[in-house]
Amino acid sequence: MQERNKFMQEAINLAKENLKLKNGGPFGAVVVKNGRIIGKGANTVTSHNDPTAHAEINAIREACSNLGSFQLTGCEIYSSCEPCPMCLGAIYWARPKKLYFAATRQDAADAGFDDSEIYREIELPHHSRKIPSEQLMKDEAEAVFKIWTDLEHKIEY
Repeated sequence: MQERNKFMQEAINLAKENLKLKNGGPFGAVVVKNGRIIGKGANTVTSHNDPTAHAEINAIREACSNLGSFQLTGCEIYSSCEPCPMCLGAIYWARPKKLYFAATRQDAADAGFDDSEIYREIELPHHSRKIPSEQLMKDEAEAVFKIWTDLEHKIEY
Protein backbone atom coordinates (compact mmCIF):
# COMPACT_ATOMS: atom_id res chain seq x y z
CA MET A 1 0.00 0.00 0.00
CA GLN A 2 2.71 2.49 0.92
CA GLU A 3 4.58 1.83 -2.32
CA ARG A 4 1.45 2.65 -4.34
CA ASN A 5 1.04 5.89 -2.38
CA LYS A 6 4.67 6.77 -3.10
CA PHE A 7 4.11 6.43 -6.84
CA MET A 8 0.82 8.33 -6.72
CA GLN A 9 2.51 11.09 -4.75
CA GLU A 10 5.12 11.31 -7.52
CA ALA A 11 2.35 11.75 -10.11
CA ILE A 12 0.73 14.45 -7.97
CA ASN A 13 4.11 16.15 -7.46
CA LEU A 14 4.61 16.22 -11.24
CA ALA A 15 1.21 17.89 -11.63
CA LYS A 16 2.04 20.48 -8.98
CA GLU A 17 5.51 21.17 -10.37
CA ASN A 18 4.05 21.52 -13.84
CA LEU A 19 2.01 24.49 -12.64
CA LYS A 20 5.14 26.19 -11.30
CA LEU A 21 6.88 25.62 -14.63
CA LYS A 22 3.79 26.83 -16.54
CA ASN A 23 4.12 23.97 -19.04
CA GLY A 24 0.45 23.03 -19.08
CA GLY A 25 -2.41 21.82 -16.93
CA PRO A 26 -2.33 20.32 -13.42
CA PHE A 27 -1.81 16.71 -14.43
CA GLY A 28 1.00 14.23 -13.83
CA ALA A 29 1.53 10.52 -14.42
CA VAL A 30 4.14 7.83 -13.88
CA VAL A 31 4.56 4.34 -15.29
CA VAL A 32 5.99 1.74 -12.94
CA LYS A 33 7.44 -1.69 -13.66
CA ASN A 34 8.80 -4.03 -11.00
CA GLY A 35 8.63 -1.29 -8.37
CA ARG A 36 10.61 1.22 -10.43
CA ILE A 37 9.44 4.33 -12.31
CA ILE A 38 10.23 3.84 -15.99
CA GLY A 39 8.27 6.78 -17.41
CA LYS A 40 7.10 10.16 -16.17
CA GLY A 41 4.89 12.75 -17.75
CA ALA A 42 3.21 16.04 -17.08
CA ASN A 43 0.70 17.90 -19.20
CA THR A 44 2.54 19.95 -21.85
CA VAL A 45 -0.43 20.84 -24.06
CA THR A 46 0.10 24.61 -23.99
CA SER A 47 3.90 24.70 -23.90
CA HIS A 48 4.21 22.29 -26.84
CA ASN A 49 1.09 23.43 -28.71
CA ASP A 50 0.05 19.79 -28.78
CA PRO A 51 -3.50 18.84 -27.74
CA THR A 52 -2.36 15.22 -27.31
CA ALA A 53 0.45 16.04 -24.86
CA HIS A 54 -1.45 14.93 -21.76
CA ALA A 55 0.45 13.59 -18.76
CA GLU A 56 -0.52 9.97 -19.33
CA ILE A 57 0.41 10.10 -23.03
CA ASN A 58 3.79 11.67 -22.23
CA ALA A 59 4.46 9.07 -19.51
CA ILE A 60 3.46 6.21 -21.83
CA ARG A 61 5.72 7.52 -24.59
CA GLU A 62 8.71 7.77 -22.25
CA ALA A 63 8.07 4.35 -20.69
CA CYS A 64 7.68 2.64 -24.06
CA SER A 65 10.85 4.29 -25.31
CA ASN A 66 12.73 3.14 -22.21
CA LEU A 67 11.37 -0.40 -22.58
CA GLY A 68 11.91 -0.55 -26.34
CA SER A 69 8.34 -1.78 -26.67
CA PHE A 70 4.96 -0.46 -27.77
CA GLN A 71 3.27 -2.26 -24.89
CA LEU A 72 3.49 -1.76 -21.15
CA THR A 73 3.11 -5.42 -20.21
CA GLY A 74 3.49 -5.89 -16.46
CA CYS A 75 3.39 -2.14 -15.79
CA GLU A 76 1.17 0.06 -13.67
CA ILE A 77 0.14 3.62 -14.46
CA TYR A 78 -0.39 6.19 -11.71
CA SER A 79 -2.24 9.32 -12.79
CA SER A 80 -2.98 12.38 -10.69
CA CYS A 81 -6.47 12.41 -12.23
CA GLU A 82 -8.89 9.97 -13.82
CA PRO A 83 -7.83 9.85 -17.49
CA CYS A 84 -9.76 11.61 -20.22
CA PRO A 85 -11.19 9.50 -23.09
CA MET A 86 -8.06 9.98 -25.23
CA CYS A 87 -5.71 8.94 -22.45
CA LEU A 88 -7.92 6.04 -21.43
CA GLY A 89 -7.80 4.81 -25.02
CA ALA A 90 -4.00 5.12 -25.06
CA ILE A 91 -3.80 3.25 -21.76
CA TYR A 92 -5.87 0.39 -23.17
CA TRP A 93 -3.67 0.27 -26.29
CA ALA A 94 -0.54 0.19 -24.10
CA ARG A 95 -1.99 -2.73 -22.08
CA PRO A 96 -0.62 -2.12 -18.57
CA LYS A 97 -1.76 -4.46 -15.84
CA LYS A 98 -3.35 -1.73 -13.71
CA LEU A 99 -4.30 1.95 -13.61
CA TYR A 100 -4.46 4.02 -10.42
CA PHE A 101 -5.82 7.56 -10.33
CA ALA A 102 -6.26 10.21 -7.63
CA ALA A 103 -8.74 12.97 -8.55
CA THR A 104 -11.89 12.04 -10.47
CA ARG A 105 -13.10 13.35 -13.81
CA GLN A 106 -15.72 15.32 -11.85
CA ASP A 107 -12.93 16.97 -9.86
CA ALA A 108 -11.30 17.89 -13.18
CA ALA A 109 -14.59 19.25 -14.51
CA ASP A 110 -15.00 21.38 -11.39
CA ALA A 111 -11.56 22.86 -12.14
CA GLY A 112 -12.51 23.65 -15.76
CA PHE A 113 -11.34 20.46 -17.49
CA ASP A 114 -14.66 18.93 -18.48
CA ASP A 115 -14.47 15.77 -20.59
CA SER A 116 -18.19 15.03 -20.33
CA GLU A 117 -18.87 16.50 -23.79
CA ILE A 118 -16.40 14.06 -25.34
CA TYR A 119 -17.98 11.12 -23.52
CA ARG A 120 -21.41 12.23 -24.83
CA GLU A 121 -20.12 12.80 -28.37
CA ILE A 122 -18.71 9.26 -28.60
CA GLU A 123 -22.22 7.85 -28.16
CA LEU A 124 -23.77 9.99 -30.93
CA PRO A 125 -24.12 8.88 -34.57
CA HIS A 126 -21.25 10.27 -36.67
CA HIS A 127 -23.42 12.80 -38.48
CA SER A 128 -24.86 14.18 -35.21
CA ARG A 129 -21.59 15.04 -33.52
CA LYS A 130 -20.36 18.58 -32.90
CA ILE A 131 -17.58 17.77 -35.37
CA PRO A 132 -19.50 15.82 -38.02
CA SER A 133 -17.83 12.77 -39.54
CA GLU A 134 -18.39 11.43 -43.03
CA GLN A 135 -17.19 8.13 -44.41
CA LEU A 136 -15.33 8.16 -47.75
CA MET A 137 -13.61 5.44 -49.84
CA LYS A 138 -14.56 2.49 -47.65
CA ASP A 139 -13.67 -0.14 -50.28
CA GLU A 140 -10.18 1.26 -50.82
CA ALA A 141 -9.50 1.34 -47.08
CA GLU A 142 -10.82 -2.20 -46.64
CA ALA A 143 -8.39 -3.35 -49.33
CA VAL A 144 -5.51 -2.13 -47.17
CA PHE A 145 -6.87 -4.15 -44.25
CA LYS A 146 -6.96 -7.20 -46.52
CA ILE A 147 -3.26 -6.67 -47.33
CA TRP A 148 -2.56 -6.45 -43.59
CA THR A 149 -4.58 -9.59 -42.86
CA ASP A 150 -2.63 -11.55 -45.48
CA LEU A 151 0.76 -10.09 -44.53
CA GLU A 152 3.28 -12.62 -43.25
CA HIS A 153 5.67 -11.79 -40.39
CA LYS A 154 3.72 -8.75 -39.22
CA ILE A 155 4.02 -7.43 -35.70
CA GLU A 156 0.53 -7.59 -34.27
CA TYR A 157 -0.61 -5.31 -31.50
